[in-house]
Amino acid sequence: MLRNKLINKKVGAEPHFNWRSHEPVRLEGFSDAVFAFAVTLLVVSLEVPKTFDELLETMRGFLAFGLCFSLLIWIWYNQYLFFRRYALNDGYVFALNALLIFVVLFYIYPLKFLFTFLANIPMGLLGWSNLDDSLKMIRPEQTPTLMIIYSAGYLLVFFVMFLLYLHAYSKRNFIELNASEVIVTKSDMQSSALNMGIALLSILIVLIGGASASAWAGWIYCLVGPAATINGAIMGKKAKRAAELETQ
Repeated sequence: MLRNKLINKKVGAEPHFNWRSHEPVRLEGFSDAVFAFAVTLLVVSLEVPKTFDELLETMRGFLAFGLCFSLLIWIWYNQYLFFRRYALNDGYVFALNALLIFVVLFYIYPLKFLFTFLANIPMGLLGWSNLDDSLKMIRPEQTPTLMIIYSAGYLLVFFVMFLLYLHAYSKRNFIELNASEVIVTKSDMQSSALNMGIALLSILIVLIGGASASAWAGWIYCLVGPAATINGAIMGKKAKRAAELETQ
């Protein structure tokens, strides 16, 4: 099992956070099965190409597959860290985790459609695929709805993550979080809130600007990296300072 191997190798271990769980629970096993099914839905083709033309057509879908896969792994890794850090397995966590994997399954087809469309445009411009076929995937007046669906899914994923970290924060005395661990938990709550804010901003851009603003609604996600970096740098310094004070 992948989680067991990562746990044994302490992948994701943090200097200012003690892991409280070193064994996957059944809930994680079920989640892994759902994530694996979601990845299967992303696969470009379930059949081996019979001709070279079919092989090339399959290869054109790998960029979109890679982008979707990366986003799914990001979500999975966040969930993996949550269980390692807090070892919370109560009914509330069960309900939130169920909601998370439900959203992932709902999210997978809009995600695949959007990234396939976006990946096909540059390949069409480079002559690697038929640009007209790519543009026929969606009409201009449909792009706002597509962006709203994508942003709503993104928003829900990080809303669930926010609630999970908020729950861990509320249980900080019960699970005996130290000062630096409380700061890291707050950092992840803030990170989730920032991602939610970016998704909301994307939706607002579409609702106000319509089809002409759909591209800007997509570009706004470029803020995810800088926002996460700034939040991580600020809160990381606070966590390090708190850890130093604890050792004095």
